[in-house]
Amino acid sequence: YFICSGYQMYKNAINKMPLKDKITTIRQKEDYTKIDDMPQIYLKAVVSVEDHRFYKHFGIDVISIGRAFVNDIKQMKFVEGGSTITQQLAKNIYFTQDKKIVRKVAEIFMAFSIESNYNKDEILEGYLNTINYGHGMYGIENASQFYFNKSAADLTLAEASILVGIPKSPSNYSPIVNYDLAKERQYMVLSGMVKNGYITEDEKNEAYNTSLTIIGKKNNINLSTLMYYQDAVFKELEKIDNIPTSFLDTGGLKIYTSLDLNA
Repeated sequence: YFICSGYQMYKNAINKMPLKDKITTIRQKEDYTKIDDMPQIYLKAVVSVEDHRFYKHFGIDVISIGRAFVNDIKQMKFVEGGSTITQQLAKNIYFTQDKKIVRKVAEIFMAFSIESNYNKDEILEGYLNTINYGHGMYGIENASQFYFNKSAADLTLAEASILVGIPKSPSNYSPIVNYDLAKERQYMVLSGMVKNGYITEDEKNEAYNTSLTIIGKKNNINLSTLMYYQDAVFKELEKIDNIPTSFLDTGGLKIYTSLDLNA
């Protein structure tokens, strides 16, 4: 049942907008950043913390899925996803963030399709241009400009390791929302890079102890709440079949909500 339903969800998504058209639409955005314009240290950090077997698997990581399945069974709920970067890209561009078995199966089918049509660098590039860095910032270039007022190409290891840690939970790991928690996450990212041979212990310590100036300023609005509100609006729009997906990706709609900032 789950496999059949997941495959049907995958087919419905593809039929609504073919993969090639979906990727093309994303690449046409003004803030889209090519992988050659991203620092190597950032790319290594992402692969290290998100999917260290990224360049070896074919879209899914059987080992990670098995480990996640065992942990989920032990906890009797979804506590670990086991998703690869390819699966996360599939989720970001086609599906919602809810943890449902049917959606996970559809995500796997989509991951196979992505891996069949694009090379690893193209997949990583697409992923880094679609992930949520908090405060309405999607994509590495927007995040770099927002948090550090610089191009992604100019990120240092200290800055890159902070940004890499945010997408796991933007409402918790944003250095604006909780700087101490963001630093804890940064330490985990840097430790993972040492473990996977990308940096040395000395480089980890230097990056962790580097003083950072966060440019994005927290105003009197609860930013984490606004992030959830925005995500909820987009999820509702995605459920309306007569709104072309391309409108949500490229603009073309004026959306009026009931959000009252004063309240």
